[in-house]
Amino acid sequence: MKTQRDAEAANGFFLMETSEDVAVLRSNANAFSVAADLKHKEALLAFFNDLSRLDSVKVLVIMSSQDKTGGEEYFDFARKLKNCDWEREVFFKRFLNIIDQLILDIVHLDKIVIHANSGNVISLLFNLSLACDYRIAADNTTFQNLYLDVDLLPLGGGAFFLSRRLGRSKSYDVFLNQKEISAVEAMRLGIVDKVVPPDKLEEFTLMIAHRFAKKPAHSLTGIKRLLNYSLFGLKDYLKLENSELLRTIHSKEFLAKEVHPTESLPQDAGTMAN
Repeated sequence: MKTQRDAEAANGFFLMETSEDVAVLRSNANAFSVAADLKHKEALLAFFNDLSRLDSVKVLVIMSSQDKTGGEEYFDFARKLKNCDWEREVFFKRFLNIIDQLILDIVHLDKIVIHANSGNVISLLFNLSLACDYRIAADNTTFQNLYLDVDLLPLGGGAFFLSRRLGRSKSYDVFLNQKEISAVEAMRLGIVDKVVPPDKLEEFTLMIAHRFAKKPAHSLTGIKRLLNYSLFGLKDYLKLENSELLRTIHSKEFLAKEVHPTESLPQDAGTMAN
């Protein structure tokens, strides 16, 4: 039987559905809005804590919103960050702490985590997907390297995960190349596991999830722990990444860089993005 639980503590910003031994997490807000809001952090922490206790669930599917604004998310975030003035570091630290916690929760969760995406995917979401155990993309997916457009660094563990998959040289190519990466190219590189038509994305993802869930829970957990042994040092890496990012936002280059014009955003001291 399929059940639904609306995350009221987060004002409905995500919805979790469970079907047999698979849980599906759907986000109704863009990545920066979620990560910049404390109530979202509390809801996410509670979600992963509750999920870790559900022995009946073996696989978590993260379905990214189909209504993403793509690059506009990144530019809105950068514009907000530039306009924070003396609060810039406080806001950014809070943002980074939430992203770090989400990455660590995904990696340490004793469930297999599958990430599914389509459309224009900003580097933050792409990097978060690399923390997951399996990645599926619709063939209309493009991964965007936009942080260079606003003089930032890749955040969300991207350099940590990608260098382990592609090696240092190829990772330099990806991070310093501002061209979009198609889903097909991403699969060729080994950073996406399956590419499917957009109208088959959810069906195929759930099929894979239920296929994994047929395996014994102790086998799934044990295999994930063994494969994630190579991620030893992730927590220390995230501290270094945060240090470099905090240094970057105070640089003259970042503060002087013009950001693509966007529509006005509501002024809210509790958020850094719409």
